Amino acid sequence: MNDQSELVELSIKGMDCADCARHIKDAIETVPGVTKVEILLTAQKAVVRLDPNKTGPGEIRRAVEGAGYSVVTPEAELSAKAPFLGQFTRHILILFGVVFGAVLFIAVIGEWLGLFEVATRRLPWPVWLVVILIGGYPVFANVLRATFRGRITSHTLMTIGALAAVAVGEWAAAVIVVFFMRIGDYVETFTAERARRALKDLTAMAPQTARVERDGAEVDVPVAEVRVGETVIVRPGENIPVDGEVIGGQATVDQATITGESMPVEAGPGAKVFAATIARLGSIRIRALKVGADTTFGKVIKLVEEAEAHRGDVQRLADRFSGYYLPVVMLVAFLTYLFSRNPLATAAVLVVVCSCSFALATPLAMIASIGAGARRGLLIKGGKYLEALNRADVLLLDKTGTLTLGRPQITDIFPLEGFSADEVLAFAASAERYSEHPLAEAVREAAKAYNLLLGEPEGFEAVPGIGVRAWVNDRLIEVGSNRVISKAECIPELGKLEGKTTLYVVCDGKPAGVLAASDTLRPEVPEALAAMGRLGVRRIELLTGDNEQTAALLAESLGLQYRAELLPEDKIAVVKEYQAKGHVVVMVGDGVNDAPALAQADVGIAMGAAGSDVSIEAAHVALMREDWTLVPELFRIAHRTMGVVRLNLAFTACYNLAGLSLAALGFLPITLAAALQSLPDLGILANSSRLLHQPKREG
Repeated sequence: MNDQSELVELSIKGMDCADCARHIKDAIETVPGVTKVEILLTAQKAVVRLDPNKTGPGEIRRAVEGAGYSVVTPEAELSAKAPFLGQFTRHILILFGVVFGAVLFIAVIGEWLGLFEVATRRLPWPVWLVVILIGGYPVFANVLRATFRGRITSHTLMTIGALAAVAVGEWAAAVIVVFFMRIGDYVETFTAERARRALKDLTAMAPQTARVERDGAEVDVPVAEVRVGETVIVRPGENIPVDGEVIGGQATVDQATITGESMPVEAGPGAKVFAATIARLGSIRIRALKVGADTTFGKVIKLVEEAEAHRGDVQRLADRFSGYYLPVVMLVAFLTYLFSRNPLATAAVLVVVCSCSFALATPLAMIASIGAGARRGLLIKGGKYLEALNRADVLLLDKTGTLTLGRPQITDIFPLEGFSADEVLAFAASAERYSEHPLAEAVREAAKAYNLLLGEPEGFEAVPGIGVRAWVNDRLIEVGSNRVISKAECIPELGKLEGKTTLYVVCDGKPAGVLAASDTLRPEVPEALAAMGRLGVRRIELLTGDNEQTAALLAESLGLQYRAELLPEDKIAVVKEYQAKGHVVVMVGDGVNDAPALAQADVGIAMGAAGSDVSIEAAHVALMREDWTLVPELFRIAHRTMGVVRLNLAFTACYNLAGLSLAALGFLPITLAAALQSLPDLGILANSSRLLHQPKREG
């Protein structure tokens, strides 16, 4: 690939079926200088990599328009469709059902009573011809364009079927075929728009305007015009328009759009906030750090849009089958005519086909799950990863920041004779009051939890390898390793502190007590790991860089196998070891230190990725909040999604096989065949739509 290549993204209007996507891709690939084309049907976009020295966006646009479609800005596309669909989708579906049912009833009864023959005799053929040409013009025009490009579509076959009806004088049947061709187009459009609902729901959450401070005044501007570093004001009930840091005020922020967590968080000075979250209570002033597409929410939308490009084996197989299906149908139609000499039966074979249903069976389900998952804090980058999760049998886990909170906490306080636990903790926290060491922060957090009053340290001194010392209320306090205690002094047995870090506290040269700290296990981990076993994961293994003793204690408490003292390259080797044995490997890590291993795994899951560009980019799945219950939930979504995909494919295959067989044997009239050809799309839509509302728990 040319290092100077350029990526062009086009929003395309009118791309509502798999045939449309194939047409557009073929048209773009004919442009000189194009090196790669990805068509995102559900996002209505084409992502094109090209050599700018040979071609440009203008040539790509003309190729798309030459194929019979139009290129519009994403903003225009959203404003044109989203409100209409959001308000009238249910009414459209009801109206469609009434009209479809009425016309289908008339077609069946008319065929059975012979009314079409009467109508054909009563009306002159020019009237029928005008009705057919006017009603079918959009379809016929697309068929001609496809024919000139050497492509056969389902509309091509239906057009031939309509022409066959005309050729034998079945004018009323031809009109019915044309009518249901148009109905089929509307069904495909409606199906595609319904599939885009999850993405449009996400996009609709993005704020459109922001209130910024400029020249001493508050000004409302479009979000796209906000500059990094500007101060943004957010009032109660308003959407936060940027990723940034709170520099003033206090607010309760609902972060469900990013993390999926229903409980709001408090945001005061110094807190990080994200675009598309909501300030429920209170007003805040924010310094903008990221704007527009660079925000965490912008990246979520981008990745959900592009998820369709990451096709799994099932989807690629369905796409290939869809490409071969139409020639097979033409062969069946030829054999039908060869053996029966019945032109109407032959036409019924051509009309009953529904090739798009094969191509839509997988992506509709995948996009529904990916969109629903994104609203709940699960960012899944493509259907191929849902497929892999469904087949996964090995789960590898990082420790620090993944199974554990990633920061030490004081777990035990052992006061010695003459001192209380509160005194020992207060001494240590006062001496460590301004220390930047992670253990010092743990001591301060523990003192805060106990509501202890701290003294002001004087003469603070950090002694490398030993600890710290400072005067607190005229008493010399020393905190650190056992080196702060004289060898002559004896510390009694402190119980089971294996695997924990100990801090010795000395007051005026006399041992006062011992603090024990450890990286605390996330409370939801044991139940989550138990659920993984029930979901079909046969082996779970801990991979950590910690020492053997610490790793053994944690692994034993969770009932896991483990490998300790591993470097990043060692973790990659473990992943490859399992893959070489034919296992499907899922790796869960923090997304930063574990990025290489996450990339090597069949599915890499980054924990707590909200606000972390590295985590979002490194992993195949990003959990936007640090919650282990999301991991088994992710596996449940994958199992449920693949179940829906299998049902979609089975329904489509059985439907088309039955339709072709009945039509070829002469049992399916052409009018009924035309009416029934759009039903598979509706069936797949109804089945896949169940995934838009994933249950949080399944049995």
